[in-house]
Amino acid sequence: ISSLILMSDYSKYIWYNSNIMPWEEANTHVMSHVLHYGSGVFEGIKCYDTEQGPSIFRLDDHINRLFQSATLYRMKINTSKEEIINGCKEIVKINDLSSCYIRPIIFYGYDTLGVNPKGCPLNIAIASFYWGAYLGDEGVEKGVNTTISPYQKISHKSMPTIAKASGQYMNSLLSVTEAKSRGYDEAILLNVEGNIAEGSGQNLFYVKDGVVHTNDKDSSILLGITRDSILTICKDFDIKTKVHSYSLDNLLTADEVFFTGTASEVTPIRSIDDNLISGGNPGPITLQLKNYYMDIVMGKNQNYNDWLSMLNYDISLKNS
Repeated sequence: ISSLILMSDYSKYIWYNSNIMPWEEANTHVMSHVLHYGSGVFEGIKCYDTEQGPSIFRLDDHINRLFQSATLYRMKINTSKEEIINGCKEIVKINDLSSCYIRPIIFYGYDTLGVNPKGCPLNIAIASFYWGAYLGDEGVEKGVNTTISPYQKISHKSMPTIAKASGQYMNSLLSVTEAKSRGYDEAILLNVEGNIAEGSGQNLFYVKDGVVHTNDKDSSILLGITRDSILTICKDFDIKTKVHSYSLDNLLTADEVFFTGTASEVTPIRSIDDNLISGGNPGPITLQLKNYYMDIVMGKNQNYNDWLSMLNYDISLKNS
């Protein structure tokens, strides 16, 4: 299954400023502030078709981070978290989806073209649609081939990298398109200190001598919700974890390396600049964490039911 969103995968409806409307009618003006300056914040959330029915993974945590991102960019949201949470559920249901990707976004619309958004309206949209494996089905199973990007990750001292903000992803766009142009699946970015930051849209972990390592916000990373999930899961297996800044040498000499992210889930890294990791095969701890994570998101582990938001079919839809 391609990771590209095909026209046939587009959904019928979008939640837009508290109304449900047809996908093709959810438009914004070409002079909107967000198009010129990237002044938006967003989330990527997944809904899984579990044995108990469609269930959204860590929905509350994602919306909490959405609001945190907006706060970091001084966006004043007049819509409540509860309404946006319900909006995510509504749009999945009205599109009749059991497994999908959910994209809420808050952005400045049209009023002024100055960098200061002043009176620009703050719009909120939520889309839901089918999206296949982000790094491809084969990559998820066998691992992906990566390269160190020539583009440095923006510094947390320049922009709040813990925010999931639209404009910041131009940095990611440059890195991933450059990597693809050279035949790699994904890029790894170094930070201003020359240490590892993250992928173009994923956090990074490595395993050495049975210890799972990842970095922290001072490495200029997004504090991923999947990243947090894996750190929590490690406790279930009594796997020791260390959160610290680390170098490229740490990755190249690691026993295992893997990506985490909402879209990427847990994806093994097969190679870095043609240097094979774990002999080019997914490592045992990576597979253990990956399988456990997938059991959780699919509702097969009752210990983590509080991470699952089952769709509530008594929500009344507000149609435009």
